[in-house]
Amino acid sequence: MKRQMTGAQYLQATLCSAVYDVATVTPLEEMEKISQRVGNRVFVKREDRQVVHSFKIRGAQAMIASLNDQQKKCGVIAASAGNHAQGVALSATKLGINSLIVMPMTTPDIKVEAVKGFGGEVLLYGANFDEAKNKAIELAAEQNRTFIPPFDHPLVIAGQGSIAMELLQQNAKLDRIFVPVGGGGLAAGIAVLIKQILPSIKVIAVEAKDSACLKAALDAGHPVDLNRVGLFAEGVAVKRIGDETFRLCQQYIDDIVLVDSDEICAAVKDLFDDIRAVAEPSGALALAGMKKYIEQHNIRGENLAHILSGANLNFHTLRYVSERCELGEKKEALFAVTIPEEKGSFLKFCQLLGGRSVTEFNYRYHDDKNACIFVGVRITNGDIEKEELIQELTAGGYQIFDLSDDEMAKLHVRYMIGGKPCKTLKEQVYSFEFPESTGALLKFLQTLGTNWNISLFHYRSHGTDYGRVLAAFEIEAHNQAFETHLAELNYDYHNESENPSLKYFLTD
Repeated sequence: MKRQMTGAQYLQATLCSAVYDVATVTPLEEMEKISQRVGNRVFVKREDRQVVHSFKIRGAQAMIASLNDQQKKCGVIAASAGNHAQGVALSATKLGINSLIVMPMTTPDIKVEAVKGFGGEVLLYGANFDEAKNKAIELAAEQNRTFIPPFDHPLVIAGQGSIAMELLQQNAKLDRIFVPVGGGGLAAGIAVLIKQILPSIKVIAVEAKDSACLKAALDAGHPVDLNRVGLFAEGVAVKRIGDETFRLCQQYIDDIVLVDSDEICAAVKDLFDDIRAVAEPSGALALAGMKKYIEQHNIRGENLAHILSGANLNFHTLRYVSERCELGEKKEALFAVTIPEEKGSFLKFCQLLGGRSVTEFNYRYHDDKNACIFVGVRITNGDIEKEELIQELTAGGYQIFDLSDDEMAKLHVRYMIGGKPCKTLKEQVYSFEFPESTGALLKFLQTLGTNWNISLFHYRSHGTDYGRVLAAFEIEAHNQAFETHLAELNYDYHNESENPSLKYFLTD
């Protein structure tokens, strides 16, 4: 077994890495608006300003530049559908090395063309990243290429650590640094270097709740596979943290904070409002975590930095971000409210809101007695005001259910109000995620089969790499043949039949 590198050796490797042959020193900018809002001086490290719009160029360059002449002659290979692919392609091209990037068949054209634009050859293979990675490793052995991993290699980690060197040179008075975590290369590189030079600075890891592989590993004491990985922040959608990155994070990271998709959307908006940067979701992850950590620990008067790790996003993702950022900022609340089906009911309801603005109102007639409305209300004081509003409406005689944290309500139900069947159906409702590409929805339907009647269906493109579908089928609960078929589809799915928002608006 190869001896593990010490912290001092990582410091030396970072200082000696050739990252600046390709990468640039990125600015550390103060975010004045959010600094005033949270009572701390907030600084953002602009890794979106790299030529590939991501920090990944650092680690790729550090490893590729270290290859010997024979390795350079044989070329390099990597598997990636995003930022790592572009970093490997550019670094290899700058050094006159042939690069082959294996990308899943579902990779959007914009990302494929970006890799080709940086001089990389592209092989589209497999339905997902794991299949592409296995193919890349297979080809590396066959063609004697060097495989460049995205995070779990000492030289890659050392390359990412160059960000920490810049941070210390740009502001040595930092109190905390917030770092996004996917596979852990960036967090490990920054933490190990900071702790060698100024260990008083706290390094806080930030993970998306639905892909928190570091938190799972810390809880287990070793890296583990997540059962499911959320795909909104696809840059950190990693199923299992690396072995070496985990060792370093476990030793050097001071704390960890988890955030959800709405909180990430709010951070994307903050970055745009403050410095006019358009971050990809994973790029805004650290800011989202910083805001939450400040609130949880009542931090005031400190110098805080976060890493804007990348800005490679599909433009239409911004539609989703725009819809969800107010919820992430706790400036909007969503409710299901039962009101009498009579003239003037909506007016009376609005009067009870006490001057608050209605941001969304969905309704369709169902019967003569009661109407169930889906309503969004603008609030200014977060959960405190939301609870006050619930109490006020309850006291006014309304039955109310809070949907602000109900993912099905926010993703599907709000677009389907009025869809209750006119007769009682025996049905089961499922949510699905499937890779987005040309013809993906048709392929999904064909794969789903025609053996069961579909009684409800909702799909809406959000400009991300994965499509999301809500579908109901006329079947009894625990239909073994149907569940066996679902398991064979190789799509991520969940039974949503007991979801409260569905029962309010779409099912009996």
